[in-house]
Amino acid sequence: MRSAVWCSLLTMLLGLSGCSSNESVSKTGASGETGKRNGANEDSATTTLVDQSAVDEVELALNWLPEAEHGGFYAADIHGLFSERKLKVKIISGGPGVPVIQNVASGKVMFGVANADQVLLGRAQEADVVAIFAPLQQSPRCIMVHKKSGATKFDDLKNMTLAINPNQTFLGFLKKRQPLTDVRIIQYTGSVAPFLQDERMGQQAYVFSEPFVAQKQGAEPVNLMVSELGFSPYTSVLLTRADVIATKPDLVRRVVEASVLGWRKYLAEPTQTNEHIHSLNKEMGLDILEFGAATIKPLCEAGLPSSDRLGEMTLDRWKTLAEQLVEGGSLKPDSVDPAKAFDASFLPK
Repeated sequence: MRSAVWCSLLTMLLGLSGCSSNESVSKTGASGETGKRNGANEDSATTTLVDQSAVDEVELALNWLPEAEHGGFYAADIHGLFSERKLKVKIISGGPGVPVIQNVASGKVMFGVANADQVLLGRAQEADVVAIFAPLQQSPRCIMVHKKSGATKFDDLKNMTLAINPNQTFLGFLKKRQPLTDVRIIQYTGSVAPFLQDERMGQQAYVFSEPFVAQKQGAEPVNLMVSELGFSPYTSVLLTRADVIATKPDLVRRVVEASVLGWRKYLAEPTQTNEHIHSLNKEMGLDILEFGAATIKPLCEAGLPSSDRLGEMTLDRWKTLAEQLVEGGSLKPDSVDPAKAFDASFLPK
């Protein structure tokens, strides 16, 4: 209404036939957030046009508390790689029991982070989740044992206790491939404290996390990489739903593009991102985050012909993983089609 009044006044006073083409309302401020008219402009003859396209707001749910394994996504955020592509991404911290697969599949969030084995398990339960970017090519999963135990390979896992969550898919595969003579499996508590108290105990770990903590507390850990058994799911995988891919391909492309650049930035210059992660998760000290970023880098580049191919996924890898999950008893035969579990078409060519 107020604009119409001003048009009439201008017509009478200036002899104009209509409103100026400069008359418009600023819909976004400099920060990119939806804003209101500036009070001063609202009472002037014309308002200033801010030429900015709409920003897409999406949520990205993590599978755990902020750590180095999420570094590239946070780097894309704090270095403006999302915003440069007209994205406002809310990164949601995960934690124990957070159902990322279910939350993405149900539409509660549009994007999530999980591991490739969880994607296949979810799809076997008819969850609409599709992997679109895999920053960690080699799994960081390991069995951490004491140096004094004498174990240097999986064949040496005898007469000891292993703390492993029973729902870990690698456990079934490990049992199929190794005799595990006189090995007792107990529930993993999420702490290295039991490990520190018993030199005949091993536990599940990520190579860039628990071994660092154990070493700082005086232990001499040896890491038996599960990937040495051939079991190496893509890790920290970015995923969404098939219907999002079908209806919003440009949005998916922009999220993937920014995420890839974010991971490249994190692997090259992690310091600022690590400071941000530390501010979100005080248990992650800057020293362990620095160690984590350095340890993750070769895992991200493992098997790739060049670092420019960061995030690639192949059907052969997905097929192999599905077969291993069947072998380990986590999947029923023919319960999932690996070809539909991922879409690599949004990755940079």
